[in-house]
Amino acid sequence: MDDVSAEMINRRARGLDRAFEILDFLRIKRQPVRPNEIAQAIGAPRSSVYELVNLMMRQGVLEYRGDDGRVFLGRKLYFLGTAYAEQFDLMRECDKLLAKIAEETRETSQMCLLEGNKYTVAQMKEGIRPFRISSNVGDPVPIPWTASGRLLVGHMSDAEILDFIPPEDFRLPNGHWLDPAVFIAEVRKAKEDGYFTFNSIVETFTHCFAAPVYQADQVCIATLCLVAPKEDGLRNHARYLRSLLDAGADLSSRLGHAGKRHVHSA
Repeated sequence: MDDVSAEMINRRARGLDRAFEILDFLRIKRQPVRPNEIAQAIGAPRSSVYELVNLMMRQGVLEYRGDDGRVFLGRKLYFLGTAYAEQFDLMRECDKLLAKIAEETRETSQMCLLEGNKYTVAQMKEGIRPFRISSNVGDPVPIPWTASGRLLVGHMSDAEILDFIPPEDFRLPNGHWLDPAVFIAEVRKAKEDGYFTFNSIVETFTHCFAAPVYQADQVCIATLCLVAPKEDGLRNHARYLRSLLDAGADLSSRLGHAGKRHVHSA
């Protein structure tokens, strides 16, 4: 391959990386934005952002919103996401289980994943409460802030965990710092117990439950979660946890995990 061809391939790769950076920015922003504002936010040349935005507009990946030049995610992404969900066993199998958990507990149930080095809610079924106490689907959250985070990094070594989680993510919402050694100890305890629950450090009036979903290679690829008012969560702790653990074991077995069902005693 000559130098000209290699440079062309590198330019295309950089352009593709930039295009995904634009899409991720809009997903997190969750509102239409002008291309020049996108360029400023992601630290990219305006010319390249405008070029990529126009390309994605032609493909239906982005769409105009309003008459002032703002753009947002396009409907083609919805169809791509639908096709993905239909073929991805975890997403397809999880929907009914989340509905079952929400019905059994009357609380908000979630399926959570790692996206890069952040935690995110991938699916959710609302409970019957009139107020909402859960994260938005798709919002990136620092791993140490979450109950699920203690399970999702359980297959990593201590050094791998510290390399994986950005140091600033150990700064909690109240401004205090979580000692990484304390976090790692909680990760090991969660792995041993087969679940993790705690009073939320993001929403101080809630109690969070997380149970692992394993694939065949023994790696926790997702968690099933409940977010409940603190008093209700503590009062119904054993029942809520049992509902999650049963659902997590069921989903894990469908994904090829041959581990033993975890038995929890109150």
